[in-house]
Amino acid sequence: MLIQVVHSHPLEDSYNHALFQAIVETLRRRHEVIATDLDREQFSPAMTEAERRSYYRGPYAEEAVSRLIGDLKRADGIIFCFPHWWFSMPAMLKGYFDRVWAPGTAFAHDLAGARIKPLLTNIRLFGVVTTYGSPWWLTRIVMQDPGRKVLFRALKPMCGAGVQSFYMAHYDMDRSTPVSRAAFAERVRARISGL
Repeated sequence: MLIQVVHSHPLEDSYNHALFQAIVETLRRRHEVIATDLDREQFSPAMTEAERRSYYRGPYAEEAVSRLIGDLKRADGIIFCFPHWWFSMPAMLKGYFDRVWAPGTAFAHDLAGARIKPLLTNIRLFGVVTTYGSPWWLTRIVMQDPGRKVLFRALKPMCGAGVQSFYMAHYDMDRSTPVSRAAFAERVRARISGL
């Protein structure tokens, strides 16, 4: 299986980056991996004028992101590794979705029927490994987990029916300990090694 791991965190010495490395290393024992580190690649999250103008009047102007689109179209699975800030993904990752999960790649517009047709039927695995500064109850109960909703209600459906998924989160990072971080990293390794 070819699995792309998409990571976003500006600090290479961060816990999130360590999780990204652990995911990639664990996957490589049994799978081919495309390791996509958006920050180290200096990905520009801002949609260009040409991309936006072509969004509804295709073909989509994908030249600036064609390599990433090619990776997405080749992959059998995709795993995202990133922190939640203000209950949402970092701007770098949001820009990745805006620019790469575009018409003709992730979906086709049916403007007359007000629907979109999923096109990423090659993706059979959709995974998320993430962290939150807040405790689980604030994220899930009070805020109703908006970041997770975007991922699983808007993006995962672009992969079509039958895609397997998982979601792993380390909550309360603001008060985490070396023990809690090590335990979560070990759970991540165990989950990834079972793929």
